Amino acid sequence: MSIKLNSRLLPVVGLAALLLGGCSMNPSYPPAPTAQKPFDWTYLIGPGDSVQVFVWRNPDLSGTYPVRPDGKMTMNLVEDMPAAGKTPSQLARDLEKTLSKYIQDPIVTVIVAGGVGPYSQQIRVIGQAAKPQALNYREGMSLIDVMIDVGGLTDYAAGNQAYILRKVHGKDERLGVKLDSLINGGDINDNVPMKPGDILVIPQSLF
Repeated sequence: MSIKLNSRLLPVVGLAALLLGGCSMNPSYPPAPTAQKPFDWTYLIGPGDSVQVFVWRNPDLSGTYPVRPDGKMTMNLVEDMPAAGKTPSQLARDLEKTLSKYIQDPIVTVIVAGGVGPYSQQIRVIGQAAKPQALNYREGMSLIDVMIDVGGLTDYAAGNQAYILRKVHGKDERLGVKLDSLINGGDINDNVPMKPGDILVIPQSLF
């Protein structure tokens, strides 16, 4: 039995076939590593942080100061000091150098009171998360910690097709993660460690 299709329907049928074929072809990425390998990570000050500055024997100079959106801070005797991208110790040494123009042998300690960090160390979640956002990386942070922060998946998420975009040896790599299995299936083996600067992409399911 032969079936004839109206020529006007052929483009529609072709598009439907294409979509169905796309749904059955899941993107294949190498899985994200489940074991956390040692890596060097030092917290860097970022715009939006607050820093507590203690100047020994100079309480009038000590205080808590915000890091402005341009990455600089201002305190007594010091204006427009670049702070973003530095460790607290590096900022302390730079403040000592500047304050030495006004006081003898200053000793400065800097403590981060905020905890925003620079954009390069934040974790970004985009796509079908309930609350897509940028998160501050925390030591030992895992995929399930990230999903708790963003409120889980939407009803339209293709969770097992999600991937992490990560810099590996200076190159962008896509590492597959199984969010459906982790969140809905409770498979803790899919709870992979995160790294500073990771981007979690959660695509939308076509059906």
